[in-house]
Amino acid sequence: MSGILSFPRALAAATIVASQLASCTLAIADDKRGRTSGTPPAPAQNLSSAHSDIDTEHIFGFSMGSDIGKPGEMEIEFENVGAFGKRSGTYAAWANLNQVKYTVSDNFRIAPGFALTGHHINGVPGLADHRDLAFGGVALELRYKLLDRAVAPFGLTLHAQPGWSRIDDGSGMHIAQYGAEFAALFDRELVKDRLFAAFNVWYGTGGTRETLTNLWRHDSEMQLQAAISYAVHPDLVLGLGVRYARAYDGGGLDRFLGDAVFAGPTFSYNISKEVGISGTWQMQVAGQAIGDVRSLNLDQFERHQALLRLNLHF
Repeated sequence: MSGILSFPRALAAATIVASQLASCTLAIADDKRGRTSGTPPAPAQNLSSAHSDIDTEHIFGFSMGSDIGKPGEMEIEFENVGAFGKRSGTYAAWANLNQVKYTVSDNFRIAPGFALTGHHINGVPGLADHRDLAFGGVALELRYKLLDRAVAPFGLTLHAQPGWSRIDDGSGMHIAQYGAEFAALFDRELVKDRLFAAFNVWYGTGGTRETLTNLWRHDSEMQLQAAISYAVHPDLVLGLGVRYARAYDGGGLDRFLGDAVFAGPTFSYNISKEVGISGTWQMQVAGQAIGDVRSLNLDQFERHQALLRLNLHF
């Protein structure tokens, strides 16, 4: 029964699929209107420069767009992820990833980075009480743009990020973890310069050695993510994101442990041409851990997850 979704999770998964079908339908309808109206498209020089330069990478919250920047561009990114709330007690975890991104060519980007972590845990069953701030580890992000949505029906970028961690993101305990995450990042412009949609498939795996016991464990996670965003102003994009996450014991999605659905609003704002800020706050709206009949999965996940990014462009 572990692979069978309960009704709330099935409804949430169906919502994700429905949103994708609706997005495709809207796009097809828009294409048909353009072909039957006989009206030629507006010249590129008449478009708002801010809208025509919208970078979709960070306008979807946790989900990612396919853009990787222009060749020779460099960017510094500060990404902060917060996780809050367990079944009882006080739980707050903070993970910060700092990266330098360099776009090597039209299709390839590299981004080395390092992480900081912080935890405030008190009275949470199964977790040791502590409060700390520490160096978390290092990572190397690689992205390859396979399809450009400007000339293809949709954009597609492949993502890989190997890394090493010395602090467990969930418990805050000292560990030695070697892992990687992989993703396929799809996006499409549904309404010219206004409405954008994204769909991501994420897979993460790793091996962890606990410092105190010297024992190894392996775990993995898979996520399906969908988001839609609308440019309400040349510098402001608002939207909604949904994520479906499944946790597993074993590095190859071996033994299902539980799942969760998160949903919440997203935003992206250009403070200036060189500085941008984006983020989201998502709440767990459905989920269940194996062996726990209570609603929500607060064993592998949290009640709330939030993200805030600051990007500096050069």
